[in-house]
Amino acid sequence: MLRVILDRPDKHNAQTPATWDALTALGDDLPEGIRVVVLSGNGPSFSAGLDRRMFAEGIPGQPSLLDLAGQPAEEVDGTIAHFQRAFTWWRERPVVTIAVVHGHAIGAGFQLALACDIMLVGHSALLTMKEIQLGLVPDLGGTLPLVRAVGYQRALELCLTGRSVNGQEAADLGIALACVNDDELAAASDDLVAAITAAMPHATSAVLELLRGAHGRNLAEQTAAERRAQYGRITELAALMEG
Repeated sequence: MLRVILDRPDKHNAQTPATWDALTALGDDLPEGIRVVVLSGNGPSFSAGLDRRMFAEGIPGQPSLLDLAGQPAEEVDGTIAHFQRAFTWWRERPVVTIAVVHGHAIGAGFQLALACDIMLVGHSALLTMKEIQLGLVPDLGGTLPLVRAVGYQRALELCLTGRSVNGQEAADLGIALACVNDDELAAASDDLVAAITAAMPHATSAVLELLRGAHGRNLAEQTAAERRAQYGRITELAALMEG
């Protein structure tokens, strides 16, 4: 298991392009043998979203929104695509990714939690897609998993109003797998990791591939994918028995 901790507690783990570069580098070079990645935040919040300095003066060496506004559309597209890589790999690598959320998860923070396969939340969690209140849209990969989790109407309501969802509602809506007391989050995460890693590694990765791709397949395609995956499992088990 690999633990990834957002560690700017004095800034409520506000994110910058440097944060995203670090997350992208992690996804590009995951250590061998890792089966589960657990993402959490240090301090009172999971992540308060984008560092507010990015809206005006910017951060030295990193573009502000005003800087982006002065660039051609294709350059802005490329810059945002680069940022998005920090959020998209969590469901692309053959590892189970788990977000453990307490306190605020706002904007980019909410989208980062949504990027993971599974979300566990504490009762203190407040999840907010706040971009609309800033005149922006969610653009870090969070819209698709949100729609898949709660459906079009509820996702639209959350993105258009920017209202906060507490931990229990997040679990009730299907955004989170479960909501527990904050002091039980670590134990709940450890229990889930233990259950996942008890299975054979290739079986886990096969299930990941089947379920991650299910939304893009029709029934015939999904059942064909199941057959291919099961053939791989049968042949591996037979080889182990013969060995």
